[in-house]
Amino acid sequence: MKFLLTSAGIKNPSIHAALVDLLGKPIAEASALCIPTAIYPFSVGPSMAYRFINGTTANPMCELGWKSLGVLELTALPSISKEVWTAAVQETDALLVFGGDVVYLSRWLQESGLSDLMPSLHETVYVGISAGSMVTAPVFGETYDDPETPFVINQGLGLVDFALLPHLDHERHPESSMAKVERMAAEVPVPTYGIDDQTAIKVQDGIVEVVSEGHWKLFTP
Repeated sequence: MKFLLTSAGIKNPSIHAALVDLLGKPIAEASALCIPTAIYPFSVGPSMAYRFINGTTANPMCELGWKSLGVLELTALPSISKEVWTAAVQETDALLVFGGDVVYLSRWLQESGLSDLMPSLHETVYVGISAGSMVTAPVFGETYDDPETPFVINQGLGLVDFALLPHLDHERHPESSMAKVERMAAEVPVPTYGIDDQTAIKVQDGIVEVVSEGHWKLFTP
């Protein structure tokens, strides 16, 4: 697979250009399947899933002018003939993976069987938002409100060889200040990128490139 791992979607011309480059053609000529599953554990899950699909969130992704757009709901896949949904995934140009709860998303990517299929999707572009980007790491860290476990380390999908912490220094994400991200990254045993909402990580043929009109930092263990 090819990867465009964002904090908040296709937020600027540089990230947009990186997406087009990975697709190898204009977005208007490309097909995509969007995956809203990660947002369901939150009280706003139903409304945010709808807004993600119809392109009215603050995270540009589904509204980019795709030639065709479908919904791939991970929790439904175990009850569907594998041949049916596998064919749909293999035929699409991009998978658009929304943010939310990265632990929940990791669980359903694996239980659905999609994670097993991903290594064979050599030309497919995986486009993540926040948790949708974090889950690709071999190991990821996630913040929670529980004071007893404010930072949870969990195994990811291992699709890339680094971790990512999004929303760096965002005013609505106080847990993602530079100082806190640096402390969290120190607990993750792989290189970790802290990226703001104007930054993305592009991965193609094993080459990692930072695409940014904002700020970011690489933390090494």
